[in-house]
Amino acid sequence: MTASRRPMDAPAAALDLGGRTALVTGAAGGIGRACVLRLAAAGAEVRAVDRDASGLQELSERSAGLPGGVEPHVLDLTDLDAAELAAAGTDILVNNAGLQLVRPIEAFPPEVFHTVLTVMLEAPFRLVRGALPHMYGQGWGRIVNISSVHGLRASAHKSAYVAAKHGLEGLSKTAALEGAPHGVTSNCVSPGYVRTPLVQKQLADQARAHGIAEERVLAEVLLKDSAVKRLIEPEEVAEAVAYLCGPRASFVTGTSLVLDGGWTAH
Repeated sequence: MTASRRPMDAPAAALDLGGRTALVTGAAGGIGRACVLRLAAAGAEVRAVDRDASGLQELSERSAGLPGGVEPHVLDLTDLDAAELAAAGTDILVNNAGLQLVRPIEAFPPEVFHTVLTVMLEAPFRLVRGALPHMYGQGWGRIVNISSVHGLRASAHKSAYVAAKHGLEGLSKTAALEGAPHGVTSNCVSPGYVRTPLVQKQLADQARAHGIAEERVLAEVLLKDSAVKRLIEPEEVAEAVAYLCGPRASFVTGTSLVLDGGWTAH
C-alpha cells in the first residue's frame, strides 16, 4: 500500500480567493489593471484604487462576468489619510501605484522627488497601516508590494524612483517580520521593464537623457542588462502576485520575487 498523501502533496488547485477582499492601487492601467483582473478572476472582491475615474470605469466594465467583483475607488494617493482609510477591512493589499521622471540629480525638481516618495513609499506605509488591524484580527493577510529591479539595483537619472523602490523593499521586509506571528505575509514582486504606459513614457525621457534616438533606447538602455531581450507583460507580473496570495505561498515572506529576465544575475 502507498501512504496516503497529505493535503499539501495534492496537485495544486486553481487559485480560489472567494470571500476575500483585495485592494490594488494604480489600478486603472498596466500592472495594476492586470492584478485587479487576475484577483477578481480568482473570486476576490477588489477595490480598484486610482485617480483616473474613466480608466476605473472601463476596468469595471471589463471585469463584468468574472467570479469576483471590482469596486472603482477614485483616490489621489497624496491624500494620505484617505489612503489609510481606504485600506481598512482588506484581506489582500497590492501596492502598485508609481510615478517616474528621468533627470540627473542636479536637474531633478525637488517637488517631483517629494511627490514620488509620497505616492510610492509613504502611501504604501499608510495603506499597510490601515489594512493591518483587520488582517491581524482574522489571523490572515497578504501584502504584495510591486517593487522593481530598481529596488535592488540603481540606474542613473532615476533618483526618486530608485529611492522609493529601495524604501519599499525595506518597508515590505519590516511588515513581514511584524506580521508573521499574525498570519500575515509581506513580499515584493520586482520586475524589470514592463510593457506599460510608464515605460513607454520613459523611452522619450531616456532618449533625451542619453542623447540617442528613441528607437535605440529599448535595446541599448532599457534591456541592456537583461538576458531576456523583451519587455515583461503585465499579466506575468499579476500571476506572480496571485501566487503570493495563494495557500502554497504561506511560507514565503520578507522576500522579493524577481522577474527581471536575468538582469540581477550579472
